[in-house]
Parts: sequence; C-alpha cells; structure tokens
Amino acid sequence: MTISEKELLAKVPTQLYIDGKWTTGNGNPIAVEDPATGKTLTQISNADANDALAALSAADKAQADWARTAPRERAEILRRTFDLVRAHSEEFAMLISLEMGKPLAEARGEVTYGNEFLRWFSEEAVRVTGRYNSNPEGTGKILIAKRPVGPAFAITPWNFPLAMATRKIGPALAAGCTIVVKPAELTPLTTLLLVKTFEEAGVPAGVINVITTTTSAATAAPVIADHRLRKITFTGSTQVGRKLLEQASERVLRTSMELGGNAPFLVFEDADIDAAVSGAMLAKMRNIGQACTAANRFIVHEAVADEFSQKFAARMADLKLGRGVAEGTTCGPVINAAAQTNMQNLVDTTVGEGANVLTGGDTPSGEGYFFTPTVIDNVKPDSKIWSQEIFGPIAPIVRFKNEEEGVRLANDTEYGLVSYAYTNDAKRQLRLVETLDTGMTGINSGLVSNAAAPFGGTKASGLGREGGAEGIDEYLEVKYAFIPDPFA
Repeated sequence: MTISEKELLAKVPTQLYIDGKWTTGNGNPIAVEDPATGKTLTQISNADANDALAALSAADKAQADWARTAPRERAEILRRTFDLVRAHSEEFAMLISLEMGKPLAEARGEVTYGNEFLRWFSEEAVRVTGRYNSNPEGTGKILIAKRPVGPAFAITPWNFPLAMATRKIGPALAAGCTIVVKPAELTPLTTLLLVKTFEEAGVPAGVINVITTTTSAATAAPVIADHRLRKITFTGSTQVGRKLLEQASERVLRTSMELGGNAPFLVFEDADIDAAVSGAMLAKMRNIGQACTAANRFIVHEAVADEFSQKFAARMADLKLGRGVAEGTTCGPVINAAAQTNMQNLVDTTVGEGANVLTGGDTPSGEGYFFTPTVIDNVKPDSKIWSQEIFGPIAPIVRFKNEEEGVRLANDTEYGLVSYAYTNDAKRQLRLVETLDTGMTGINSGLVSNAAAPFGGTKASGLGREGGAEGIDEYLEVKYAFIPDPFA
C-alpha cells in the first residue's frame, strides 16, 4: 500500500528518545528541510547538553543488564528490527529521499544496504569468541575473553541517514553495548523512525537513546568528557574528526573514525572503456556525489582519455535533475545552499586554472539546491579541486602516461579511504591492490561497500573498521586472565 508524504511524516517521531521515552528537548525546535524545494518538512525537538547527559545516564543505567543479556536475545532484537525495516522499506526510502534529496531508486538501495547491517550483526552477536590455551612455559593457562566496551556515543552524518545509523547501532547492540546516537540535524528523521522501529522490536529502555540538536559541539562536549562514556564513533569530515580525537584523548576513549575521502578512479589503456564509464557513473554519482566513497579524481591514461571523457560526459548529461521522490528523477539536489555555492565556486576556479567543462558546470534556476552534473577535462594535478573532497556532482579528469605516474597521482593525497581502478591486466590488478594506499579498492567495480566487508581507510580517512567480522571488535574489549596449571 502506498503512503502519502503527509501520512509518512505523521508517522515519524519528532521528539528525543531517552530511557525508552519520547521527550521534548530543551532547545528551540529544529526545522528539517527538503533540499529539493528548500521548504520545511517538519519540526523536531532540539536537545541541549542536559538532554545529552540524560541520554548518557540512561545508557549507563542500562549497560550492565544489556551486557548480561544473552547474545541470542540481542541477536533476535536486531533480526526483528531488520524484518520490520524490510516490511516498511518503501516508507524508509521515501523518507530518506524527502530529507536528503537522493532519487527514490537510490534511497531504496540505501534501505537494502543499511538494513543488511542489522541482519549481519544479528548473526555476529552469537559468534563473539575467545580462547583457552597453555602458556609457552607450561606453567598455567591463558584465558582470553571479549566483553562489551560500554556506553557508546555515535555521531552520524547526513548523507546516508539509515545506513550510517545501522552501521553503528548494529555492532554496538550485538556486542552488548548501549548507545547514544546523535544524527545530523539536516537529516534526522530517518534515524528517529529507525529507533521507533527498534522500540517496536522490543529493545529495552536505555539501550538506544537518540538526541537531535543544532548545537552539536556544545551538546556533545559534556558527553565526551563524562567518565561514564567508554567509546565514541563518528562518521564525517576529517576536520571535525580531528577535534573529536583531541577531546577523546583526554579520557583515552576508544574511538572509531570514518572520515573524509578523496578517492582516485584510475582508467588504464587496456580497460574496457564502456565498463569504466558505467563504473564511473556509479562511483561518482551515488548519492549525487555526496559520499566519502565517491570517486573524486579521475586519472585516465592518455591513450583512452578522449574516448572515456566524451562517453562519461554524455552519460552525465543524460541525468535528469528533480525532486528525489518524483518519477523519472535520476539526480537530486545537493544538501543545502552552501553546498550549491561551493560547487559553482569549484567549477569557476578550475576553469580559471585552465581546465575545460565538457558538460554541466552551472547552477540551474528555480527552487531547491540543484547543481548540473559536471565533467571537467584537462585538470591540472596542482589545482584546488584536486586536493579536496568535492562532495557533489563534479568529476575532474587528469591524464597520465604510465602506471607509475597513475599510482603516484592516486596516492598524492592526505586521504586513503577507497580507490577504484579499471584494467584487464591481472598482474596489474594485483599490483594496484598492493600499491594504492587506501583501506578499500574496487577493481573493475565502482561499488565496494558491503555489510560483510570491513569499511574504513588509511591516513586522514580515519581509524577502525565498520562492517564485516571486524566491525563488532570495535565495541569489544579483550580481557586476559592467567590461571596456574590446574594439574600442578
């Protein structure tokens, strides 16, 4: 059964969720915008520092009981939530599209992807293991166990409002940790609906708490400084991540940081160009280019650069701008007016440095925060756009002569989240896996994310991994005990 936008928004909670209760925050209400129109969708509660500390108190109070809860029971709650999200997937997709702007088809993909973290970690909850063995001297036994870190504080970004929440809540709950979640003020509605779904699935009071706020730094600071908090997990910009790491260092908090990216997309002379163009569209335009995994720098061998750039520009020009929930839309808006202005400034600066626009490059008139999908050729490696995360529908192309130069250009960045490469040379594929300095690499693929695989980067792209068997370890402490030889 289809649901109208008005009916959907009426189902979404608008309050904070603390200790199993929906409660009004102490701040002025937050107006949540539709970036495709610039109009308000709804208003929600605004938490202050006192609300945040109340959420932490609830998480701390629930921690001991939740840690003692049988792994199977924790798993069943995650699985029931997965089933409920799947049953209401179209509602979640529509809500994501409304508050974030991505086309409905992409929003459906996020629901499928994000929900998989709940299923995956429901399965991992019952697979936390330790070991028992003799020490090398034979004088005793080594007992290794894993236990929950404790209350966690999760700060999620606006670009994937479901997936970034499930990727943190899933492993935390599976490991036996309680959690306080602070979603981005630009797209908080999906998280609120998700937590309502957890509530329906039977999650105990205090295990999950959600605060929405317009004063992120001031609201988060006392939580991070509180002795009861044991872990902070953040997805967002490297600039903010560095500040959070400084704050976390005061109490030596466990941290997981999934930060910025500047992903290279290499196309070698032996690549299947049509496949590379399709991969480029996927890697660049997923989420309108507003993803840390988005291909940011297109590094193309000079022998195939003309063919690739022309075909790529043609595909970008075919995208249809529009409101994400509208039929036929293949490219939605950027998130707000500041992002829209930044896109135009980047294009103007790059053209001023000698590059040429193959398609797009302008801001369309009318309501909403749209920017025309853009391909810029003959970009210089020392240009401004080459060194920063674009976070929008702009694709700059640089040409290279050989593999060594291509890899050097790819690695010439402080970031190291993900890289993409198209080549049919099997030996080169293996070399690139070794030489590209990123936490993830897509070989002949424009998509690498999967709930069963560890997600994370090197260098300034962050610390730790989310997803995969590694993801739950971020929420577990290793406890060692020595037992003298019981046969002595």
